[in-house]
Parts: sequence; structure tokens; C-alpha cells
Amino acid sequence: MRDEDLSQTLLGWYDRHSRVLPWRVPAGQADPYRVWLSEVMLQQTTVAAVKGYFKRFTDRWPTVEALAAAADADVMAEWAGLGYYARARNLLKCARSVVGDHGGRFPDTREGLLTLPGVGPYTASAIAAIAFERPATIVDGNVERVISRLRKVETPLPAAKAEITRLAEQITPVMRPGDYAQAIMDLGATVCTPRNPACGICPWMTPCIARAEGIQTTLPRKTPKAAKPVREGTVWLARRPDGAWLVEDRPARGLLGGMWGWPGTGWDGAGGDAPLSASWRDAGEVRHTFTHFHLVLAVRFADVPQGANPERGSFRTLTGRELPTVMRKALMLIQ
Repeated sequence: MRDEDLSQTLLGWYDRHSRVLPWRVPAGQADPYRVWLSEVMLQQTTVAAVKGYFKRFTDRWPTVEALAAAADADVMAEWAGLGYYARARNLLKCARSVVGDHGGRFPDTREGLLTLPGVGPYTASAIAAIAFERPATIVDGNVERVISRLRKVETPLPAAKAEITRLAEQITPVMRPGDYAQAIMDLGATVCTPRNPACGICPWMTPCIARAEGIQTTLPRKTPKAAKPVREGTVWLARRPDGAWLVEDRPARGLLGGMWGWPGTGWDGAGGDAPLSASWRDAGEVRHTFTHFHLVLAVRFADVPQGANPERGSFRTLTGRELPTVMRKALMLIQ
């Protein structure tokens, strides 16, 4: 099947089966701000996890100007739990660059979008295609899987990235590139899934070489990753009679940068001894996995008097939602 026929077949399938998503609108009506925000949120995260965050962000900051004017702490608090917190810091940098350097308008080309803070090749291509109908080719995990099966790319990732990108570019149409970008992502998310792909209902079933040879579930191949190391540490949770908790503002750079966290030690090179004298008791441990390591945190808890004077941190009233996931896990041991 010709590349043009492949793209038209997929677009026809998309017209019938596209997912309904909060940030998705008909071609030509997309708001670049909402496209950009959704794409940043969706990086290494599921659609189901993002929907609620996207609604809260767009309700609270409906325009890029509103987000650019937001307080860093407010944005980080709304982002808490979504993970990969450098994205939230770059979100603010990018919004302020769009407003300060581009008059509140996103650049309308892939090249221009790549000049924005935190916008990489995939995000730039997605915004260019979906928001501005530029024939830019997106290559994320879904696209890598679809193309590697369609064209039987047996070179393991990440070495196969360039080849997959070249093959994907050949199929990307000049007309309706935004719909095509969303169509191929939908195909990977709902039909050409990592396990048990639904080949019987796939619009590309016939031209798919891997399916014809019965090897679709073996692709894409990936170079084995090294085992993640395990780090250990301790966090101290102190609660006053008025319900306030002792928290620290984490440094802007590094893991969980700019977020609230419990005073702790060991796992990230920060902290030291307990933040104040108290009758600390063992509350258990929490486990969490970051991109490059597994974390095991011992949790210590104490009720402290109203006038407790910690050596570091301050007492604040929390709902829990302001905390990153690993810190929230520790809180759940107490509540």
C-alpha cells in the first residue's frame, strides 16, 4: 500500500473511531495553549491520569497569559502527583517566554516552537501539526510501536529511532496533518497496543508486515536496560495539635524541585538528623520508583506541641494534594 493510501486509510478510521478527549477539537479550531499544555502533561503519563489535571489547570489558568502570571508555588501545588516535576518548572518558563518574548502567541512552526523552554522535538511536532496544521511528524512510544510493526523494524530501540522517524515521515500527509498525528497516537493507544494488539480491527492490518509474519507482539525490540539501583532514606512527619504539618520547600533544582516535602535524609543528599526533638515512632516504609532508581523511605511520625520550634522547615496546613506522590504515600501511612 502506498504511503498516501496508508495515511488516508488511517484518517478514515480516525473519523469513525477517534477518542473524545478534553483537549481535542476539530481540525482548524485548536487552541495552541491547550494543545501545548496537554502534550506536556501527557509526556510519560496516561490519558486517564491527565484528564483531571488538565481541567483544573485550564479552569484556573485558561490562557497562557494567566499561567505566565501564576505564582510558582501555586502551579507546583496543582501539578503535585503528576510526576516528572521538571515539566512543571519548564511549563512556567515556557508560558513566560511565550508572553514575554512572543507577545502571547506560540510560534507556528516546528523550528520556532523548538526555541521555547522545555519544548523538545516531539512536543514541537505535535503542536505544529495539531495547532497549526503543519505537516510535522510526531514520534512517541505509540508511533514507534505502530511503525516498527507496520514496516517490520527489527533494530532494537533506541538505535531504531532514526529509522522509525524516517519511515513515519514518509506516511505523514500534507493535508490534515493534525488529525493524522492524533490518529496514529489513537491507533497505538487503543488497537496496536504493547500486549495483545487487536490486529483484527486495525485499519493497517493488511499492509502490516509484522502481522503477516506473526511477529507483531515481539516488536518493537528494545535494548535491555540496566537494573535500577535502590536508594534508602528517612522522612519525619510532625503534626501539631492544630493539624498543621512540618514541611520543607525543596530546592528549585533537582528531584521534586520546588515542591513541598517532609524533612528527610539519605536518599537525595539533603537533610540530616530529625528536624526537632520529639517522641518519634516508626510508621512503616514507602516505596517509590523514579526514572533512574527505586526509593525506599522509612517513615517516622510524632505529634508535637503547638509551640514546637523545628530546626528546619515550617508548619503548614495541608490537604495532601499539594504533595508529590512519594510524600503523599508517607502521609497515607499516618492517616
